Amino acid sequence: MHTPASDTAPARTGSCPFTAFARRSADMPARLGTLIYGAAAYALFFVTFLYAIGFVGNWIVPKSIDSGTARAALPSLLINGALLAIFVVQHTVMARPAFKRWWTTVIPRAIERSTFVIAASLSLLVVFLFWQPLPRTVWHVEQPLAAAAITAVSLAGWALVLFSSFVINHFDLFGLRQVWQRFMSREHTPVHFQLRGPYRLVRHPLMVGFLIAFWATPHMSEGRLFFAIMTTGYILMGIWFEERDLVAQHGEDYLAYRRRVRALLPLPRRA
Repeated sequence: MHTPASDTAPARTGSCPFTAFARRSADMPARLGTLIYGAAAYALFFVTFLYAIGFVGNWIVPKSIDSGTARAALPSLLINGALLAIFVVQHTVMARPAFKRWWTTVIPRAIERSTFVIAASLSLLVVFLFWQPLPRTVWHVEQPLAAAAITAVSLAGWALVLFSSFVINHFDLFGLRQVWQRFMSREHTPVHFQLRGPYRLVRHPLMVGFLIAFWATPHMSEGRLFFAIMTTGYILMGIWFEERDLVAQHGEDYLAYRRRVRALLPLPRRA
């Protein structure tokens, strides 16, 4: 008569709750370190995001886009272009799937996104710190109510950025979900594509928010105009790269979505 293996074979070590507990206890310092690293990365992002609002809008922060001593236009443009290029290269390279696959052979997968967030935040802080002002006025709205309305539109753009990030899972986007899952000894589960909120109107509402925030201002200086033009160009380039990655990841589902919904303008859906 056949005897079930479960009746005669010794229990597997991995199935013993005491062994599992011992393993979890042994790697607790690593898991806790991962969680602290991710939390620090998120805190750095949040400070950088708040500073970006003040920097672009010339509000509150000690060093804004138009503050400081103005120097010759050409050297200032070259310096500012180089600063933005640092961010563009870092952001573009580290966001590519091929780089991520290589990078996660060097660092733990759980902190890949947090490391990206730290690098992006630091590169932006470098831009803010060394930005050369070009304060000459391009346009200026003097009527108080009109100026206040334009400022409100700019702030609405920043709010759209933050809101859109929560729609697609804010904490996964900025690495907290990954480090929390590692801390809890859970396998990381990717966030699936979902059509919700502003993503029903445009494919890239987060980028729409940035464009609104950068361009809507009652006072446009040459420096802010240069910043807006350069970042708009990068956003359009970034959308092209991102869409290519999304098609590779989601296939026909994303292609159908792209046929129905426009990238940036909430115009009527295509047939």
